[in-house]
Amino acid sequence: MNKEEICFMSAVDMAELIKNGEETSSEILEIFIERIEKINPKINAYCTTAFEMAKEMAKKADDSIKKGENLGPLTGIPTSIKDLMLTKGIRTTYGSLLHENFIPEEDEVVVSRLKNAGCVILGKTNTPEFGSVALTNNKVFGETKNPWNLETNSGGSSGGAAASVAAGMGSLALGSDGGGSIRVPSSCCGVYGLKPTFGRIPRYPHDTIAFWTMDHYGPIVRHVKDAALMLNVMKGHHPGDMNSFPDDDIDYTKIFEDKPKKLKIGYSMSLGFGKILEDEVKESILNSVQKFETYDWDVEESKLKIKNPGTAFKTLVSVGYAYDLHKDNDNRPEDITPDLKASIRLGLDNNSMNIAKAREQRKLVYEVMYQYFKDYDVLITPTTPCPAFKPGWLESGTTFPTVGKKALSTISWMAYTFPFNMTGLPAASIPSGWTKSGLPIGMQIVGRRYDEKTVLQVSKAFEEVAPWQDKKPQL
Repeated sequence: MNKEEICFMSAVDMAELIKNGEETSSEILEIFIERIEKINPKINAYCTTAFEMAKEMAKKADDSIKKGENLGPLTGIPTSIKDLMLTKGIRTTYGSLLHENFIPEEDEVVVSRLKNAGCVILGKTNTPEFGSVALTNNKVFGETKNPWNLETNSGGSSGGAAASVAAGMGSLALGSDGGGSIRVPSSCCGVYGLKPTFGRIPRYPHDTIAFWTMDHYGPIVRHVKDAALMLNVMKGHHPGDMNSFPDDDIDYTKIFEDKPKKLKIGYSMSLGFGKILEDEVKESILNSVQKFETYDWDVEESKLKIKNPGTAFKTLVSVGYAYDLHKDNDNRPEDITPDLKASIRLGLDNNSMNIAKAREQRKLVYEVMYQYFKDYDVLITPTTPCPAFKPGWLESGTTFPTVGKKALSTISWMAYTFPFNMTGLPAASIPSGWTKSGLPIGMQIVGRRYDEKTVLQVSKAFEEVAPWQDKKPQL
């Protein structure tokens, strides 16, 4: 088995190699370190590496195997952590000059769970400042490029995580998603990303309120079964997170043995309010959704109509940023990116009535989806209205391109994703195809609350009829 095969293989298969002694964790780690050192300077997916710590973790994994000890499900698997999560002893900047040299003294719960499962932490992946925009660039580390076209961005805010997996620089990546931040970069980079039900994976300790009731942690991977493997390890209640709920006792790695015999799948190209969609993306999603008929599942266009919740979403997020960062914005404005400063200003300008109205609109979005899932088991949409693009980085803020004759914006770029942060529903992005120019297109799969099982089963079913893993970026 050559080095590239190892870098792009499934984590489930890699775990078996390590467990059976066909490869050691230390040998696999050296292969990934070599690739990161070669590829990362081109795309800037990792902002901080932790190779010495990783070597210690890999050696510990190998020693456990030699001693015949009980192994964690991720023993020896190279894994990255987004730079928004606390990692003990590894610099955690949140993509911000405000925390440029911060080294935490503890791990977040989800990081501890990954470590306890035996994974090997390669380092931290790049993110926009405090995850404030769905494109990855910041004043500390700069821009993360898309492995499929270095002239384009990786998406965000888990852009470094998605780019690292797409480029074969890690088997597993931990991302977070407050408005599309797992699904958008997964779509841009041609990988699989799962945003579980809000509360499925605990967030603690977490000292900000921006996205507090909308931010989900989840896996970014190349194989659907690897997302199930990570979810098994990360899920379950933690008393420090009041939004987390008890474990469902489902082994998600075993749900693929049988496919659902009956499913009713609805698809929407607008959610009732979206006005921007590139033709190649629309064509790819329409072609992809019909593939589910292979399984004798019912597929039809839905009449879903959500009243545009963009203003409500912006209000809730900006008020959170304003509360968290207004003092830093007063004292160190030059250190904050323009997009985040604009969000803080918007939050400071909002009043209690606007916030109450936003909460009411959020409730109405959930009600629409509650009614939708009385008739359907799954919702399919595009993940993004267009493929990855080259943003303009200006002192006044990020500039977006036009699609057709319509200009994209921060909100319209995330139009298909942020409503499902407002509702807390589980949603995934899976590659549905590539444009004529070679850029990935993502398809979003949304399920009922608490129903990651169906989302993963539908994802795996699509992966089987439309596999993409043999396609790799040329770097």
